[in-house]
Amino acid sequence: MAGAVLASGMAMAQGDKQVRLIVTGAAGSGMDGIARAMSPALSRAAGQGVVIENLAGAGGVTGTAALARAPKDGSTLGIVSSNHAINPAIYKSMPYDSAKDVTPISVLGTVPIVLLVNNEVPASNLKEFIALLKARPGHYNYGSGGNGSALHLAGELFASEAKVEVRHVPYKSNANLTTDLIGGQIQFGYLAVSSAAGLVKSGKLKALGVTTTQRSVALPEVPTLAEAGLPQYSFDAWVALVAPTGVPQAAIAQWYGHVKTALAQKEVQDALALQGVTPVGMPPEQAVPFFKGEFAKHAALVKLSGASAD
Repeated sequence: MAGAVLASGMAMAQGDKQVRLIVTGAAGSGMDGIARAMSPALSRAAGQGVVIENLAGAGGVTGTAALARAPKDGSTLGIVSSNHAINPAIYKSMPYDSAKDVTPISVLGTVPIVLLVNNEVPASNLKEFIALLKARPGHYNYGSGGNGSALHLAGELFASEAKVEVRHVPYKSNANLTTDLIGGQIQFGYLAVSSAAGLVKSGKLKALGVTTTQRSVALPEVPTLAEAGLPQYSFDAWVALVAPTGVPQAAIAQWYGHVKTALAQKEVQDALALQGVTPVGMPPEQAVPFFKGEFAKHAALVKLSGASAD
């Protein structure tokens, strides 16, 4: 088990038991960074220890399956990403029901994705780039972190909104994607702002827009894709705190209170800002319909892309 005890004490129905926090991404991933930024403050708010356990694999399926099987007493919580809403559409079968077996506590934050182009691409803004793509249909390749990933679907939505024909190249890692994008093996691609900011500021790649409806604090000079020429474009990658379905609503509400307390702490805000994360803190009564909408949105994008993980 990867993780560390971040605090200890007594609180809630679990008494002095520590809370197991399953992070469905690898150590060092974006969602892991968010979990580690928030866990000390969550521990203080709850008055009990939190143990982070990274259970990565299959786009979050491995960790979420463990969460779904966990006791329904509030002693085990989980951190999931947008992949949670994508997986039902790309896997023919999964060991749990994404909508029924997991209950959202709060959408913690959103992570802007950046549209990046190789420096040799003769376009300095989004409108020039779209014109270039339309002039040579199917000629340009874009990379993402794998079939059905949030980065892939951000690209599919772009192609649909811009009405362009491009070829998708899936990568097993963002590191390989970045190497090929800088080297010109692919002409454009998508990365989370935390991975893209340094590359843009050092001049290794050009950023044409971020996928969210608001600019990123990490790249404030980069417009949104909506500002740059695609007014209907909006794609959020997000991270949420969830529980196995069956945990009492009182515990769900209590943990949401701890989330609000944690997100109000300056140290948490600063840590999230360093990662390019926009804090949200969405309450459970809003997170439930939000999840439902995300399942529908991503199912439509997966159908459009033809992506499959099986």
